[in-house]
Amino acid sequence: MKLYYAPSACSLSPHIALLEAGLPFTAVSVNLKTHQLADGSDFHAVNEKGSVPVLELDDGSRLTEGPAIVQYIADQASDKQLAPANGTMARYRLQEWLNFITSELHKGFSPLFNAAMPEEAKALHRAKLGERFGWVDGQLAGKSFLTGETFTVADGYLFVVARWGKGVGVDLAPHKNVEAFMQRVAARPAVQAAMKAEGLLK
Repeated sequence: MKLYYAPSACSLSPHIALLEAGLPFTAVSVNLKTHQLADGSDFHAVNEKGSVPVLELDDGSRLTEGPAIVQYIADQASDKQLAPANGTMARYRLQEWLNFITSELHKGFSPLFNAAMPEEAKALHRAKLGERFGWVDGQLAGKSFLTGETFTVADGYLFVVARWGKGVGVDLAPHKNVEAFMQRVAARPAVQAAMKAEGLLK
């Protein structure tokens, strides 16, 4: 398999999932400013949407959109328990989290990365993200991870998105459960390995 990624982007989530799953893959870096690969070829030939992540399977087919990709990865290594079994209520709870993270948190950060966005508008988005993280903080009370005591692909996704806060003025300090969660996830060997591979850790 090939994972097309950009350092520190949301593609870090499936990067973590692949390492947690112990699946063989090749990581291919994408320059999202030029939409080029290292060999100079146009990334749009890989994904017309021009976005990462993309997971290219052994048969050459490609899967896009992080929440779909991480569930695919989890299902290829079911013994690692990165996602509950399909068809169970626990799996729907996982999907509930993945949808919340992608729609309410991930997309909530997008305006903060836009240089053309007025500061007044950014302040509104920061406030909304603060409310959302406050809710997540409450959900993490008394738990190590989002769905209990087992690390899942949703935890990897939350970790990646929450990491962006520091660079764009979203303060997680008031959310002690979230901060403790971030430390727990950051200490995982697969997470450290993914971050080192993307040049985010020395």
